[in-house]
Amino acid sequence: MLEWNLWRALLDGTWITVQVTVLAALLGTILSILSGLAGLSSVRAVRWANQVYVDFFRGTSAIVQLFWIFFALPFFGISLSPLLAGVVTLGLNMGSYGSEVVRGAIRAVPRGQTEAAIALNVTSFDRMRYIIFPQAAVTMLPPYGNLLIELLKASALVSLITLSDLTFQVQILRVNGSASTTQLFTIALVLYFLLAMGITGLVRAAEGYLGRGLEIGRGARRS
Repeated sequence: MLEWNLWRALLDGTWITVQVTVLAALLGTILSILSGLAGLSSVRAVRWANQVYVDFFRGTSAIVQLFWIFFALPFFGISLSPLLAGVVTLGLNMGSYGSEVVRGAIRAVPRGQTEAAIALNVTSFDRMRYIIFPQAAVTMLPPYGNLLIELLKASALVSLITLSDLTFQVQILRVNGSASTTQLFTIALVLYFLLAMGITGLVRAAEGYLGRGLEIGRGARRS
């Protein structure tokens, strides 16, 4: 068994991993929604700029992006802490992939919903806020959960810029000979798995809650 000080180091690293994942998920969620809506914009320049963003971050290596943001930006007078650099990089990546999830889910909402709202003279903002997006959110959640798990796994990249996350702590303990390599990486696998299961549980709970809300709404309209 590991001594308490070794467990403390691993748990501290796990907490950093959780922070990176949560903060990057918040940024990525905001960017996903904005980018998804931009992809549906009637303004051609907005759609073009959004497509450039999506294609760039989906078509380049996340490691290179992370290194460029952390090591190259200071040459332009912009220095980010390891935590902020990791959050920005992972958030931008998640946003580029989440953009297609949002756009596809919105397009999947039956056209009749929009037509009925237009007939009732509902503004485009209110149509999206109260009618279209709540229905699309249920469709978004399963792939969104997958994105969150991918984000959690990608968070290990921040160990390459000296941020002491779980992966970084495991490597330090391994190099110092504090415990066996097999033992350390087995514990890391279990901790990452438990975090992923937590994400899956939260997403399923949110899916059930939103789906129940829509069913209640449909029942109220039928009655």
